[in-house]
Amino acid sequence: MYPSYEPAKPVIIGPYTVESTLDAKIIKERLPVVIISHGTGGTHLGYLTIAEYLAENGYIVAMPEHYGNNTHNNTLEGALENLQMRPKHISLALNSVYADSVFAANVTDKVALIGHSMGGYTVLAAAGGQPWTESHEKVIVQHDKRIDALVLLAPATEWFTPEGTLNNVNLPILMLTAEHDFPLENGWHKRTADLVINRIIDKEKVISKVVDNAGHFSFLSPFPKSMSSPHFLPSTDQVGFNRVDFHKQLNKEIKAFLNENI
Repeated sequence: MYPSYEPAKPVIIGPYTVESTLDAKIIKERLPVVIISHGTGGTHLGYLTIAEYLAENGYIVAMPEHYGNNTHNNTLEGALENLQMRPKHISLALNSVYADSVFAANVTDKVALIGHSMGGYTVLAAAGGQPWTESHEKVIVQHDKRIDALVLLAPATEWFTPEGTLNNVNLPILMLTAEHDFPLENGWHKRTADLVINRIIDKEKVISKVVDNAGHFSFLSPFPKSMSSPHFLPSTDQVGFNRVDFHKQLNKEIKAFLNENI
């Protein structure tokens, strides 16, 4: 998604309806790039409201679907290959943006990554993190020096448990965790946040917040009514939590952070 002066109209993308125009002419300005990495077994479409808002506010936004770890094909979930390939997908997506004839004349060298859940692992690894498996095997990943800032949403971080794993991640980070993330594991949100803060050398570069009453899936765009059900966990939230209102706030917070740091 990207900014355009052409009038927007409702466009159906998967189960979602967004205000957009297909193949619209991009505005003639220099624009930064944002890549959004989805969670395990998830979909790039789960962050359309974030992408739409950022595009409306001057960003080129790409949302790759991670091969072998998405809704349609989840054969690599839990595999070493998935840990290796996810960060590479980020670089491939960036390469694609910079090589695209539509964007080439308009894109700047400013890049931010947004990662939710397993996407949090992905963007940390792409930005210089060195992950390790539970069996103490070093994961060979491709780092990308083009990255300027990270946004972590309820990130999965256990692969960075050993000392020194985030020594080379030296950039601004906005990290938002959920108060009720994986409620069967009490305090999970605090442990995953503490791990990032403790492993990053320059702790002043990390802004860490806990979203009151939020759950792990609260960072996904609000689902259409046809998909919202108590039996469909990603569409559910804690009693009293309004995902629509939260995303209005979330979008503004992400934009403010990116505007300041890239």
